[in-house]
Amino acid sequence: MDGSTNSLDDVSAGSSAEYPDRVSMMEGRLQLQENEIILLKSSLADALRRLRLHDQLIPLLKQQLIAVNPAAARVLNQVFCSDGFSSSRKLSSSSALDGTRHPATSQVGNNIEGENGHYGDNGSLAPMCKPPTYDRDTQTELTPLRQDQGLDRVPLALTSDVQSLSLEDALPKGISLTEGSLAKLHRVQVLEEEDEEVEKDLSWASSVEEPIHPTTIRSLQRVDLQDPNGSTESLSSARQTPISGSPAPPKDLSPSSRGGPLSTILEGQNKPLVRRNSEKLAKDPQEKTKKRLDKKAASSANLLTRSPSLESRTKDLIASAGSPGSRRGTQGQSIKMFIRGRPITMYVPSNIQNYDDLRMEPPVEKLELDWVYGYRGRDCRANLYLLASGEAVYFIACVVVLYHINNRTQRHYSKHTDCVRCLTIHPDKVRVASGQTAGVDKDGKPLQPYVHIWDSATLITLQQIGLGTFERGVGSVAFSFADSGAFLCVIDDSNEHMLSVWDCAKGTKHAEVKSTNEAVFTVEFNPNDSTNIITCGKSHVYFWTLSAGSLTKKQGIFGKYKKPKFIQCFVFSLTGDVLTGDSEGNILTWGKSPGDVKTLGKGAKETFQIMRQTRAHDGSVFTLCMLQGGALLSGGGKDRKIIRWSADLAPERECEIPEQFGAVRCIADVDGEEVLVGTTRNAILRGTFSDGFVAIVQGHVDEMWGLATHPSQDVFLTCGHDRQVCVWNTEEHKLDWCTTLEEYGLCADFCPNGAVVSVGLSTGRWLVLDLQTKDVVSDYTDGNEQLSVMRYSPDGSFLAVGSHDNFIYIYNVTESGRRYSRYGKCNGHSSFITHLDWSKDGKYIMSNSGDYEILYWDIAGGCKLLRNRYESKDREWASYTCVLGFHVMGVWLEGSDGTDINALCRSHNERMVAVADDFCKVHLFQYPCPKPKAPNHSYEGHGSHVTNVRFTHCDSHVLSMGGKDTCILQWRVKRGGTGDSGGDRLQSSSSASTSSPEP
Repeated sequence: MDGSTNSLDDVSAGSSAEYPDRVSMMEGRLQLQENEIILLKSSLADALRRLRLHDQLIPLLKQQLIAVNPAAARVLNQVFCSDGFSSSRKLSSSSALDGTRHPATSQVGNNIEGENGHYGDNGSLAPMCKPPTYDRDTQTELTPLRQDQGLDRVPLALTSDVQSLSLEDALPKGISLTEGSLAKLHRVQVLEEEDEEVEKDLSWASSVEEPIHPTTIRSLQRVDLQDPNGSTESLSSARQTPISGSPAPPKDLSPSSRGGPLSTILEGQNKPLVRRNSEKLAKDPQEKTKKRLDKKAASSANLLTRSPSLESRTKDLIASAGSPGSRRGTQGQSIKMFIRGRPITMYVPSNIQNYDDLRMEPPVEKLELDWVYGYRGRDCRANLYLLASGEAVYFIACVVVLYHINNRTQRHYSKHTDCVRCLTIHPDKVRVASGQTAGVDKDGKPLQPYVHIWDSATLITLQQIGLGTFERGVGSVAFSFADSGAFLCVIDDSNEHMLSVWDCAKGTKHAEVKSTNEAVFTVEFNPNDSTNIITCGKSHVYFWTLSAGSLTKKQGIFGKYKKPKFIQCFVFSLTGDVLTGDSEGNILTWGKSPGDVKTLGKGAKETFQIMRQTRAHDGSVFTLCMLQGGALLSGGGKDRKIIRWSADLAPERECEIPEQFGAVRCIADVDGEEVLVGTTRNAILRGTFSDGFVAIVQGHVDEMWGLATHPSQDVFLTCGHDRQVCVWNTEEHKLDWCTTLEEYGLCADFCPNGAVVSVGLSTGRWLVLDLQTKDVVSDYTDGNEQLSVMRYSPDGSFLAVGSHDNFIYIYNVTESGRRYSRYGKCNGHSSFITHLDWSKDGKYIMSNSGDYEILYWDIAGGCKLLRNRYESKDREWASYTCVLGFHVMGVWLEGSDGTDINALCRSHNERMVAVADDFCKVHLFQYPCPKPKAPNHSYEGHGSHVTNVRFTHCDSHVLSMGGKDTCILQWRVKRGGTGDSGGDRLQSSSSASTSSPEP
């Protein structure tokens, strides 16, 4: 089943992008089938366990009878045989636990009568053979016993000729069983014997291999005995000699408390019994089928008895199926956790005396957003403005950043629940409006988009606009200017791109209309007339008029000019004309023309037409910015130029943006000379035409996965799908240096000496870079699949490389991390490697894989797999980044599918665990957190799955990186107390240590 599950998971992972609904349905059905199979297995195992219990009760009943009356031994073993062969007798009883019949256990139960109704007096047998009698159930004839065979040496059950036997014969005189007791102890169940071969295969000798616990014995002995006067006595258990491997019976069990004839269990009665079927034929076809199934069940029970591994697996299934909604179960000194139906066993360290008494609390430390690296320019427009406070306002992920360009400080507005998509500032240059996309929560339910109007000075939200009105997201927003920003215009991302006008003070909708089915890029109010609104986008320019709560539009007419594919941007000139930039590289001047009465006749209305076309750039004109004196700035896409135009659109000056920053996305005027430029490669530049431009904000432009922090400096490294390797400084909040690789990087780690860093790539290749010279000092390749983890040993003598080919490659490291030689390869995982950590002594590795395995490796002993994971439960680890392990089990939510947590990192002081999940959140747990539903602090800010998280070398900051949002967040760790009080938070309830022993 595991194999089929893995294969289906692989198929679903490969096709989820193309067939999401089908994959989701298949995964749901697969999970239901797995649950049904687990329940069926547990039910079967429980039935087989009960059958085996009945087999074990047979000798117990025999011992009870012998204890009451020694003559019972001769009654039980007496066989009359005329041809020298012994007849078989077998006594069995139904379970005292459930009272149900089990046909697989053959039973005998009618009276052997003498002349006076029972055999002999004082338990002795008559010396002469009694006349043969016939049993109503088995119809077998009694045969005489030869005197030379001896009663004590007659074996049990060698033939199928069964003599009926009554338990009353074994009781003392004057005591008889009640009707209910007879029903319990003398149920006769016989099996059909289809042919001799089947009988031969299914006949097996069973010895009592499992101990009978005292509770089972006591429940069996609760059979009422009735004396001749009608009074009732309960059968009580007496002392029992403990069986090896079983718990000792209670010491307070004595015959005096619940005394009775069956109150002693003799030692040494653990004799093998031979099981055979009787010769009664089943006439009912349904009963015949039932008997056949019972035979198979008996055979399976024997298999379970003989195979300890199967038996332990069955017990695991029974334990896991006991509570269908449970994901974790405790078995002795191990904890079992289930992910997607797969059990993961984790062993409790020796220093935790009582797991149940562990008290989980959130960490005393908390996180505070300190710095945001990056800017969203690759796919957003008009998202860079300068406030009156001297702060540049822009956004990335779910955070709106206010960056003071002179003081180089940041403030953050973090009230959005998903990615911010658009931004505009109020005419007072204090208030800001920002709109977000819809997104989904962790359960896949859509979140409603909205617009926030907030105060940039206090970061207080003033108004929430349009909650429950917009669809998919907010694409563009604009304040009105002529009435001092009384209205806000919004265009959403629905199919019709709904255009709505809102009262900013009241938060109410003033007007709404369908815009167009084509893409809409931007919207603006006419600065001189708030009743005029303009939108532009794919192949259109619309001029809207707001009147009496309704909106009407007129389409701009291109006339003799070529209609461009996209109208990218527009501004209003000081004369009131509209200037647009398009995908053809032209600046078009639009004006209002009177109606053409000659062509359209009387009553023709005025139109908006192109008055002038100006060639500006090679490729698209991405942005236009009107300066205070009437001059115009234009930014080009393909040519990466910024051109300054006079009021009559004559070019005055131009400059070109360096290629590494990409094309010009938007421009913000600073003082008429200095400008801010946002680029398509997520950078913000500051400069002038004469002095050039320098980057003040930089970031990645594609999904990121690799993150590593320097062992002794305030430096960290990132790499991602944009093929860039960037080294950042956490104190100065800037990019130290960046280099571009041939393939994209997915993982990295610093050598403990801090001089070099290794980077794993997507092709199985990995590089070692010198931090000072930025040169590649080593270049190796392991396999042809992507690498997922790089990890140096604590002393820097080894490097472990985890790959998607299921191997961990181990290298010897010499010459201060500049020379590497293959030491060995760890082979044992059945899926790709996801995380690994070294032990503190540098001799062992703990690793996780894509199929939720936890394996341990002896590196010093030759990269050997440690089969006994129990031996690693107390081992201490130099780092803790594995997402599966006893000490971090509490970070997993109930119902997790195994990919919900992408990364985690334990702090160097071993007091905290930072977690990056698939739901755009960063969590902070205490360390260790081995119990389910561990409390934590949760932080928002990312707009995509959080791919990685790390502590800096001194635990002063936590770094987290998003996937598609290309954002790096730097969190400051705020200490909740002084000293080491937080480190002993578990000592009050257990002896758990904050060091890193692992299962």
